[in-house]
Amino acid sequence: MRVPSLTLAVAGATLLAPAALPVPAVALPPGERSMARGGGAVAATDLLARLGECHQISRGRYRTDTDSPADVPVCGTRDAVYWKADLDIDCDGQSTARCNGRTDPQFTDSTAFEQSDGRHLNAETLPYIVVPAPSPIWNPGKDGVRGGSVVAVIYRDRVQYAVVGDTGPRDVIGEASYATARRLGIRADPRGGGAPSGVTYIIFKNSRVDPIEDDAAAAAAGARLARLLVADG
Repeated sequence: MRVPSLTLAVAGATLLAPAALPVPAVALPPGERSMARGGGAVAATDLLARLGECHQISRGRYRTDTDSPADVPVCGTRDAVYWKADLDIDCDGQSTARCNGRTDPQFTDSTAFEQSDGRHLNAETLPYIVVPAPSPIWNPGKDGVRGGSVVAVIYRDRVQYAVVGDTGPRDVIGEASYATARRLGIRADPRGGGAPSGVTYIIFKNSRVDPIEDDAAAAAAGARLARLLVADG
């Protein structure tokens, strides 16, 4: 069951570390940018193999639903943080044909982070994920996770690149936008869609897409960072 996301934009931006500094759309160290340009798409199996066994960086574990056991750790490598959970559908943000108060009983018209024009994100068209609000379990900002951070979401043999776009409850994890689910081949209906398990979320530390709504920049940055992660193995 989906839990309502935290949609206080100012609080979300503050808690997940500053996201207003003007930085390049692809936040790669200069020495790595040329290295990352070459090569093709990274396979889901290669990314998962590179992660290896979980090195837990969270102090505790998360629930995937309010009534489920807390058994999901946040894991870390030198360059990324990740977890494996379910995928609940987030339709919050701009009201659209598929994401609105009629299609989603838990719909709210705001997201924790905003577009460059001051509007909230569009869950129907923008691939984004939801991260838990900072808590004693884990503080995302301390691991280089903020609004606009670049993400690879893996389901079965598909990899979808996205951004961190919203914050959720402090003890629940495993949620992504309508667009993310649809592109992964997951049923995107906020009333009963999503995936019960088998979804891996990889956030590349200290990366950022600016403006946050630039889907093409997120895809390009994600592909390059994924190649770097695999090549570093």
